[in-house]
Amino acid sequence: MQFRTIIKILGQLVALFSITMVPPALVSLIYKDGGGVPFVLAFVFSIAIGMLAYYPNRKEKGDLKAREGFLIVVLFWLVLGFFASVPLIFLQTPSLSLADAVFEAFSGLTTTGATVLTGIEHLPKSVLFYRQQLQWFGGMGIIVLAVAVLPMLGVGGMQLYRAETPGPVKDSKMTPRIADTAKHLWYIYVSLTAACTVSYWAAGMGWFDAICHAFSTIAIGGFSTYDASMGHFDSPLINIICVVFLIIAAVNFSLHYAAVSSRNIRVYLRDPEFKVFLFIQLALVVLCFAVLSSNQVYMNGDETLDQALFQAVSISTTAGFATDNFAAWPLFLPILLIFSSFIGGCAGSTGGGMKVVRVFLLYLQGVRELNRLVHPRAIYSIKLGRKALPDKVVEAVWGFFSAYALVFVIIMIALLGTGMDNITAFSATAACLNNLGPGLGEVAAHYGDITDTAKWILTIAMVFGRLEIFTLLVLFTPTFWRG
Repeated sequence: MQFRTIIKILGQLVALFSITMVPPALVSLIYKDGGGVPFVLAFVFSIAIGMLAYYPNRKEKGDLKAREGFLIVVLFWLVLGFFASVPLIFLQTPSLSLADAVFEAFSGLTTTGATVLTGIEHLPKSVLFYRQQLQWFGGMGIIVLAVAVLPMLGVGGMQLYRAETPGPVKDSKMTPRIADTAKHLWYIYVSLTAACTVSYWAAGMGWFDAICHAFSTIAIGGFSTYDASMGHFDSPLINIICVVFLIIAAVNFSLHYAAVSSRNIRVYLRDPEFKVFLFIQLALVVLCFAVLSSNQVYMNGDETLDQALFQAVSISTTAGFATDNFAAWPLFLPILLIFSSFIGGCAGSTGGGMKVVRVFLLYLQGVRELNRLVHPRAIYSIKLGRKALPDKVVEAVWGFFSAYALVFVIIMIALLGTGMDNITAFSATAACLNNLGPGLGEVAAHYGDITDTAKWILTIAMVFGRLEIFTLLVLFTPTFWRG
């Protein structure tokens, strides 16, 4: 294991991350909100630590293997989360404990969107901007950015990319060189953010709110600059814009790239995962609309459709924006939507959850086993579209599902051990492991009232969710350290 090379890379990446402290400081200067000093201090602290790690090891060179790639990704997310909490620790308004600051920083960076803060609209603009910006950077993965803009890393970037990019099919590169791949991903990401910002502004948001909410929409994060989230604007048009961009962001970004480069929208229609994703979204909206209508929760059909469409897409794509307190709906719906977050977005998107393609493959495998019961000697292959998948892919998906279920159970039991009630423990585990955000019970509005121990446990759950279980679990195997 090339530890000095790993320390060098981590130093470079932390120094690079320190630059993200500058925009909130500038926002503080523009709005004169008095919240800029913590960001300046955090910038100096981060760049100093980054250079201290980098400089003594600057001459270290060596091609990284998959093991080092996994270790760097895990270490970087953990280190980065703690450095992201530094300005929040320095803040006087609001005054946060270490557990609160770390929870908020990791929630932003992993695009979970769970918050310990209340009275959000009264916070300094710089703090509001920083929270949204954290989600934006976390959405695509700062390591993909780093590989694109730091070719001097001198490492086999594919190892980093494979450990970082969500989804079961890791080896399909959109362009031959990893740096080009990362750059193209970011071009699409930035373009979508710009389009979302302008759309929000045109629908009536101010520029500050439009930029902030575009950051968390494209990242499928869920942080807002208001306690009432999207409900603050009380605008069906803004809700529709949010839904459209959430669906776009929850689609595999390599599909976006293929559609843009070939200038052919049929690319989407040929993708089986995309079709399953749209079917799930449509089914959830119809179900929510039917239940809300039959229970007469809202005054008229238009409002019912608006709420059903927004909440169904927001929760199932793991964004977690809110226009109303969905926890107060008939209990069937909150539980259904929490379970839908386990599916999440498509592979290679900014969404959380297990990903649509994995759930679809589990379904196809279930159908195959049923067919084998009827015809034991027949040979059935699992096809994704027209492509037959090798059994090792299906086995890997089953392995992932087993690990996901095991981690879920352990985290939920740990939360119950802190004195949390059943519904709160279940929904908080689901919300953080799926990078969703809002839960039910005590965590329906915010996570400020739970114990510090529970916050640390849920912070670990967020990292497990963001790194898709295996990337983190592999570090706990003796084989990883022995090789």
